[in-house]
Amino acid sequence: MRPLFARYPFFEAAREAVRSADVDLGTLVNSADPAVDRAHERVKRALLEGTAASETPEDWTETQELLSYPIARILVSLVDSSPAIDKYAQAEAKTAIERLEADLAAGDDDLRSTDTDRLDRDRLLAELDLSAAVTPDRSHEGAGRQRGEVDTTRARESDQFWIDLGPYLKLTSAEWRPSWKLVNREVWDGRVRVQRTGLNRLLREAIAQRVAEGLPFEGLSREDPIATALSDELSDIERLLSQRTTIEEIDFVARELFPPCVENLLQKAEAGTQLEPFESFSLMAFLTGIGMDPDEIVAFCADASLEPEGIRYQTEYLADNRGTQYPPPTCETLAAYGLCHNEDDHWTVAGDPLTYYKRQLDERGDSVTDWREANA
Repeated sequence: MRPLFARYPFFEAAREAVRSADVDLGTLVNSADPAVDRAHERVKRALLEGTAASETPEDWTETQELLSYPIARILVSLVDSSPAIDKYAQAEAKTAIERLEADLAAGDDDLRSTDTDRLDRDRLLAELDLSAAVTPDRSHEGAGRQRGEVDTTRARESDQFWIDLGPYLKLTSAEWRPSWKLVNREVWDGRVRVQRTGLNRLLREAIAQRVAEGLPFEGLSREDPIATALSDELSDIERLLSQRTTIEEIDFVARELFPPCVENLLQKAEAGTQLEPFESFSLMAFLTGIGMDPDEIVAFCADASLEPEGIRYQTEYLADNRGTQYPPPTCETLAAYGLCHNEDDHWTVAGDPLTYYKRQLDERGDSVTDWREANA
């Protein structure tokens, strides 16, 4: 199994590698292969934390990592929830784009490297049938170069691209922020200009569509032998999801009433420390859950180490307008990550940050001012 397939299992060649290996997934599951444990982790982290990456990548072989993907697709099909499938696909896509960016950073000195286990953008575009639709915009490159200087623009990735109008419309959504609307874009000769970060957002959507294709599996039921063999993993996932009960809508921002874990994360970011992925996810999930939109969160975190584009990227994933919003992790989960220390015995008040905050608002809401009013 090639390392590239383990990192990008949605590739058609990766699927073909699994088929060529003549692996029977039913036999694999019944034998309690480690790939099952990795698939279990893959789905849990996708649904609860927004990433498909393992917490302990060194624990899994490349074969186990690759085989965990089709098993994870079976598990998420058995959860039988459109929002869960959407969140799973988005998490796989987000993880893939993060890996692409890491591969591109590693290949800055040789973007045309023949290293077959490092992904470049051209190879991803070909995989997603977008090679003809996306072209670098090099019209602005090399401007201002002095006589005698070497033109190295071909050795660097472009910062701007053109994408054909059809694929652009297919990959964007009316629910995305206004800057994605065509009236706010440069359109010329049937093509739309996007920045590199914008192209990554479109590629992420294309990957999510690829991952979600065919889910849930038609004809798969809880009575099937493979479902029976996965009953423990499925029960665990459903138990964790059931803990995330949505409370009534909150639309009030009062930092002084935030739970200690959220305040600790904010102070850490404001001290200039980069948050770990789970920390960032937990903070963004809370701020989204209390009714803040991406622009408000960017302004609220202006003095923190969080990048505005990263905030928008994550809050789009967390948006609840498609029914895919889950509240932030429970206090128990946060404690397992060392983020919650049950300060002031607050677990007796609530078992998750949003419920804690809502109860604080109910008790003291008349004595505090909404941050948005104070900063209007």
